[in-house]
Amino acid sequence: MSSLGVAIVRQYQRGVVFRFGRLRNVRKPGIRLMIPLADRMTKVTLRTVTMPIPSQQVITRDNVSIGVAAVTYFRRVDPVKSIVEIEDVATAVGQIAQTTVRNVVGRSLLDRVLTDTETLNEQIKELLDGLTQQWGVYVLLVELKDIELPQTMQRAMARQAEAEREKRAKIIAAEGEALSAGRLAEAADVIAEHPIALQLRNLQILGEIAAEKNSTIVFPAQFLESVRALGRFVETETAARSADKVAPGVPPDENRVAAPRTEAATAVIAAVNGGKPE
Repeated sequence: MSSLGVAIVRQYQRGVVFRFGRLRNVRKPGIRLMIPLADRMTKVTLRTVTMPIPSQQVITRDNVSIGVAAVTYFRRVDPVKSIVEIEDVATAVGQIAQTTVRNVVGRSLLDRVLTDTETLNEQIKELLDGLTQQWGVYVLLVELKDIELPQTMQRAMARQAEAEREKRAKIIAAEGEALSAGRLAEAADVIAEHPIALQLRNLQILGEIAAEKNSTIVFPAQFLESVRALGRFVETETAARSADKVAPGVPPDENRVAAPRTEAATAVIAAVNGGKPE
């Protein structure tokens, strides 16, 4: 319809009008009238264009061959330049983006390509934006979306990652042992100052064992020492009671030493010594 003098420019377009081959003006959205046979309108879209960059083989700075694919987003901001300055702006942006990606990745080490992709993306974007400004194009974003590694490199990186995880696991285990040893040393100091704490711990262990309803109960060695202490206590108390019944002229200490054992004390001592009285 432009040859008839009427053209419709959409909201996302701009119409660049040439009159007898010379640039006339830029028409905004709406119905636009032109001089038939004299004016020609070329419509330019201002929407963002998504352009994939196909995968290409790149040799990194440390001589590793990898496949790199990317995607770039750009849009035309100057309709006149995008027509007058270059013939096919989309093809030009695609070619220069592919070349820029290959150059930037080729100057980088493999570790940086894998771990610092954000910096590489920003670097590629700045280079592309500087080159395409003369064409009236603004590059919004460039992203490396796919990086293909050789099989041998993948296996080597897997072994490296596994070794790194094992190292971290050993370090964490060693730190745990060190903390545990320190806590145990503190607990031993507390028990040494307060022997009754060990007795309470023994009772707690017995309570835990009894709660599980096991047929076999293991007594800690300290429990036997407690039984011996109880036997000595019963013997001392029995000797003290026997001393109260002797004649008044005899010293109390001699009465306690010579006092006979009671049946209760003898039974406790025999239980401790495995049925053999002392």
